[in-house]
Amino acid sequence: MPALPTTRSGKRASVRRSRLVQPQSRFDQRLGQILTHATDVFDEKGYDGASMRDLSRASGISLAGLYYYFESKEKLLYLIQRHTFTTILERLRGRLESVSDPEARIRVFIANHLEYFLANQKAMKVLSHEDEVLKNGYGTEIAGIKREYVRTCVELMDDLKRARRLDFSSRTAALSLFGMMNWIYTWYKARLDGDAEELAREMGDIFLHGLSGRAKK
Repeated sequence: MPALPTTRSGKRASVRRSRLVQPQSRFDQRLGQILTHATDVFDEKGYDGASMRDLSRASGISLAGLYYYFESKEKLLYLIQRHTFTTILERLRGRLESVSDPEARIRVFIANHLEYFLANQKAMKVLSHEDEVLKNGYGTEIAGIKREYVRTCVELMDDLKRARRLDFSSRTAALSLFGMMNWIYTWYKARLDGDAEELAREMGDIFLHGLSGRAKK
């Protein structure tokens, strides 16, 4: 996710609840396992370099069996992206419900993002490197979910502006925050950078108060 899509005018895309979030059946459980293996393969070989045969070997499912679940590797990438973004949005909404302070809500956003992607770094790499692969209906749906995620962040910035009577571009602030968070998989080392909670606190301080603001504490 080098740059998540910016908000644009148009009909708001609805975010469908992915059945992969809470597997209900043996079929869904198997589907989730295949997506995990597919993420590993796309991470190792890249989307273009991966074949359905590679995915078959990694998942331990015959090619015929794999085609029973997915008609193409594009469908696999689509499901990985849909599952990732619907999951992170649903978790965010649940966590924001009990928080009212505008600054605290932005910190929740940061923590939610970092916790998920530090626990799923291969998925984060795949989403970043294969951001423009999906076309047609698949690409449209995923772009809509991403826009909703960005829109949520922009709205949090708007709330902070109103509460603190600040003057800044909410869009620029939101996209700058994504710029801070989205490439952590390229440099993050738990021993040096701490766990997700520590990193979210540090990043939140820098984003919200700046380096000079931290120095005065």
